[in-house]
Amino acid sequence: MEKTLLIIKPDAINRGMMGNIITRIEHKGLIIAGIKMELLKPEKLKKHYAQHEGKSFFDELIKYMSSIPSVLLLIEGREAIAVMRKLVGATDGIRAEPGTIRGDYSLSTQNNLIHASESAEAAQKEIALFFSKDEIYKYKKMGLEWIYSSNENK
Repeated sequence: MEKTLLIIKPDAINRGMMGNIITRIEHKGLIIAGIKMELLKPEKLKKHYAQHEGKSFFDELIKYMSSIPSVLLLIEGREAIAVMRKLVGATDGIRAEPGTIRGDYSLSTQNNLIHASESAEAAQKEIALFFSKDEIYKYKKMGLEWIYSSNENK
C-alpha cells in the first residue's frame, strides 16, 4: 500500500473543517496511519517549501503556516497519492472542481485548506520530515473487503 502526507492547514483549522476533511478521507476508504496536531516551526516549513524559496509569496506562506497548529496525517491505501490529489483538487480553490475539498470549500491558492504530497518522492521526503517511525501505525482496517476487491487488496 502506498503512503502519502496530508497537512490540514491553519485556515481549515480556523474554519472548523478538520472533521469534515478527515471524514471524507475515511469515507473514501483510506487508512490514517499517523495523525497529530503540531504548531509547525518556520525552520521545518522552510525545508518543506524549499522549492518556493525566493518567490514573492514565500515569507507570507511560512508566516501563515506557522500561525496556528496544523493537523498532519499519514495516509495509506492503494494509489494513495493519486487518490488524495484527486480528492483534494487543484491548488487554486477557484479553479478546483466541485466535489473536491478545495473545489467545495476554498477560494484561495494559499489558504486552500490542505496540502497533499504530489509524488512518491515528495511523499517519502515529507513523511520523513514530519513523522518519526514511532508515530506511524500499522493496523488492519475493518471492512477493507468492501472497499477493494480481493485481487486489489494486496
